[in-house]
Amino acid sequence: MPNLKDDVILITGANRGQGKAIAQHLASLGAKVGIGARSYDEAIVVAKSIGEDRAFPIQLDVSKESEWRAAVDKVINKFNKIDVLVNNAGVLKRKAFKETTLEDYQQLIHVNQLGVFMGMQAVIPQMEKQQKGSIINNVSISAFAPISRSSTYAATKASVVAMSKAAAIELGPKGIRVNMVHPGGIETEMATQGEGVPDYYDSVPLGRIGQPIEIAQVVAFLASDESSYCTGTEIVVDGGMTLGTTDE
Repeated sequence: MPNLKDDVILITGANRGQGKAIAQHLASLGAKVGIGARSYDEAIVVAKSIGEDRAFPIQLDVSKESEWRAAVDKVINKFNKIDVLVNNAGVLKRKAFKETTLEDYQQLIHVNQLGVFMGMQAVIPQMEKQQKGSIINNVSISAFAPISRSSTYAATKASVVAMSKAAAIELGPKGIRVNMVHPGGIETEMATQGEGVPDYYDSVPLGRIGQPIEIAQVVAFLASDESSYCTGTEIVVDGGMTLGTTDE
């Protein structure tokens, strides 16, 4: 089991879904986790549920550079280090390509793409001083296997993959690792949109939809020294969805 004792970890979008599960799991492994969220009130609730000795709320709208600076400064001022950044926050819009507006695309770019870019830039100076750090970008299988009505979402996710790999090359000599997790269908409000789990998941090779803890466990591996020789790595967590279905 990964050992994250007293590691300081900032997680974006940690007030719900995969982000919340990641925060809970990493805290259970000994980390001190920053609950980054656009809603500070929701971040407070999650931090209290985990325990104030292990979690602390952070105001963080990932699309705003000023909030990134303030969030990272808060972590460094509190702990004098930042060991791991988990770029988890993201938005999904499903629309037919011809109906997607420029405004739709720009919103996805600001959160899914520029949010990751600004987060990486914000933590790099401190990680360079430490000569060690782990950046984990929670991406999506849509980066390489997009579904219908998600062209702009897939485009932002593919951009993060290219950016992560290029950054891994550049930052590796400085002791900073950059890795990616590609979730498939995970049972969260964003994925099911309150409509329940689609029957489709019965036909993926593992026969079910994924659970947020299964993403959190992979993130824990990439956050820890157990993955010390991994950078630019992509780990797919999709129950075999991108392999095809079991329907005969």
